[in-house]
Amino acid sequence: MTSAVDPTTPLYLGLMSGTSADGIDAALVQFPAEGGCRFVQGLTHDWDPAIRAELIALGEGGTITSLDALGRLDAQVGITFAAAANRLLGSARIDRTQVQAIGSHGQTVRHRPLADPAFTMQIGDANRIAELTGITTVADFRRRDVAAGGHGAPLMPAFHLAMLGDSDEDRAVLNLGGIGNLTLIPREGTPRGFDTGPANALMDAWCQRHRGEPFDADGAFAASGQVDAALLARWLADPWFALPPPKSTGREQFHLAWAQAQLGEGQVSGADVQATLLELTAATVADALLAHLPGAKRVLVCGGGVRNPQLLRRLRARLPGVVIESSAGHGLDPDYLEAMGFAWLAQRTLAGLPGNLPSVSGARGPRILGAIHPG
Repeated sequence: MTSAVDPTTPLYLGLMSGTSADGIDAALVQFPAEGGCRFVQGLTHDWDPAIRAELIALGEGGTITSLDALGRLDAQVGITFAAAANRLLGSARIDRTQVQAIGSHGQTVRHRPLADPAFTMQIGDANRIAELTGITTVADFRRRDVAAGGHGAPLMPAFHLAMLGDSDEDRAVLNLGGIGNLTLIPREGTPRGFDTGPANALMDAWCQRHRGEPFDADGAFAASGQVDAALLARWLADPWFALPPPKSTGREQFHLAWAQAQLGEGQVSGADVQATLLELTAATVADALLAHLPGAKRVLVCGGGVRNPQLLRRLRARLPGVVIESSAGHGLDPDYLEAMGFAWLAQRTLAGLPGNLPSVSGARGPRILGAIHPG
């Protein structure tokens, strides 16, 4: 889905590492004056295994040993993000002077929107990114929304609305990353968005534990098992699922220990647990869509889950009459959509324009997001 660079339009670079921490997605994009997003090139940059293990442990609620350890990890993550950006520039044969700005999400290590006071924390020192790439870097997008009373998440609905809205039908955009989230775009009325619950993070963790594989390729492990209805019901009884939007969550809420706590004393095979985890994702997405946009005609899917045909089959079974398809058919690469979105947010910040949707996050109003680190 790559395209040639238009020399008359500025380039932006987006960097994103999500809940699964399975790699840093880097995307080079342009935003033509007539609208839309031109995807130029992308890649996924692997984490050093030791750094990834530390990030996952922190994300699941683990504690940092010292301020020195946190400072070191923040610097290491920033250096790795910069390496991803530089690798993409080299691969695309783009001179850094051609890039207007980098939008960096960083790596979330704690997200507590319901704490008092609420907070969210993404690490990945943007000063390092600006220094090592020579490109102005916009980062720390979530905390201004939280300061304004919002959840700081999800942030992609504003981008989804700008790129994928349609006046002819009610539709939704579904991101199936480590956590699932929906953007609801009605033909008329206010767009909304919220997290639906666990998606790839739990399925990946269970697959790694029982198969020694980082993810369930094509959903084959899940397809080999049977859904355990009682286990599914126990998971769905978690009070978080009953919370009304705005709502957001992360690995600190839905992690492997959370899933294992509900297994009970009976024997449930590894394949059956995987099948039930997959059904949990499908059920929570479908329930949320039917509750909040029952007239939706189309769901555009992005994120790693778009490559899990078993998960898409279960979604279609739970949402009969709804077209469920990849965002690729609408011009946005599903593998890099979030990285593209953070490039778009960087553009918004530099232009002095808000990047949040208060109807999504619950913030008191529109806010310009992020801090600018000159190149």
